[in-house]
Amino acid sequence: MNLDEFIANFAEQFDETDESQFSAQTKFKELDEWSSLTALSIIAMVDDEYDVALKGDDITGAETIEDLFNAVKSKA
Repeated sequence: MNLDEFIANFAEQFDETDESQFSAQTKFKELDEWSSLTALSIIAMVDDEYDVALKGDDITGAETIEDLFNAVKSKA
């Protein structure tokens, strides 16, 4: 698992946000397209791609995509 791959998979969950908006330091909850449905998509993607069960608290506690990546990595 690497950060660039995680960012690409994360970005795929967004339909209307340009890929250039996503980096390790992106504060994903500040994106216009962010919603509870997007959060569920992220949880499902992490489960499918990395076989890790994220909880809502993991997403709530993360500020940036890198924070979320580190949470996933610590559970892998």
